[in-house]
Amino acid sequence: MTAAIAIRGAVKRFGEVQAVQRLDLTVPKGSLYGFIGPNGSGKTTTLRMIMRILLPDEGEIEVLGDRDTRAAHDRVSYLPEERGLYKRMTVRRLLRYFGALKGARQPDLDRDIDRWLGSMGLSDWIDRRIDALSKGMAQKVQFVSAVLNRPELLILDEPFSGLDPVNAEVLTAAVLELRRAGTTIVFSTHDMAVAERMCDRIFMIYKGRKVLDGSLAEIQAEHGSDTIRVASDAGMDAFGGLLGVRDLRDRGNYQELGYDGDPQDLLRALVDRTRITRFEIARPSLHDIFVRIASPAETPAPEAAHVA
Repeated sequence: MTAAIAIRGAVKRFGEVQAVQRLDLTVPKGSLYGFIGPNGSGKTTTLRMIMRILLPDEGEIEVLGDRDTRAAHDRVSYLPEERGLYKRMTVRRLLRYFGALKGARQPDLDRDIDRWLGSMGLSDWIDRRIDALSKGMAQKVQFVSAVLNRPELLILDEPFSGLDPVNAEVLTAAVLELRRAGTTIVFSTHDMAVAERMCDRIFMIYKGRKVLDGSLAEIQAEHGSDTIRVASDAGMDAFGGLLGVRDLRDRGNYQELGYDGDPQDLLRALVDRTRITRFEIARPSLHDIFVRIASPAETPAPEAAHVA
């Protein structure tokens, strides 16, 4: 496996706070790798170390086979969570400027600007100033600015944050197009459904330590038992006094739980009590696993786990 990113024993401290603890991570070339974790978990610090905006206090990070510590790298692009564009520039001038900074050359640059703006539905805005754009439009322009140099590695920090569903779909299509073209893409997200749907592999950091690393199927097989979802006329009252029921949660239109035993026994017991309109056995979602690991009730950080 050829690695686009190889992190070995990386440590990053801010004063007495150890934001990243002995992190090992390998991101294969051409993959779409999701980074997840609660706020303050070390996710953005890890991305910034990959970008060499920050340098590790210990360990080493190799990006596209290079261990150079310079932040400038024309083969890598980064879209930070904190958005920022020159508001008085037109879309065309701004994209030409950012493209030239990353080594893109005209006339290829102008062709790429026209193509990307067309795919984003922004062709009619090319000569408008940035401050005339809506927030969603500006976010799509900033995404275009990050891909004009045709990067080998694209790092996106919360790229879908604040986008309405239509614009989120447009950006999703653009990310998948780049992946099909061979670009390695790493993106962080708090939307577990997006991570489940898009990513080849998923990495979770919690309290500075790696706690998940693998495909969704591998993570589901490794962490947590099957979840049972039940909808009935009695709601939460249907489960009173039933042995084996654990982690019972009310989801509104249905209840979600774990069960220590044969689910068929549970179904028979519930049918004796009330009318059942839904009984589903499902593997735990990434959302369920995330909450289980990062719940405030969990005091110690789980042991780092890598799923081969």
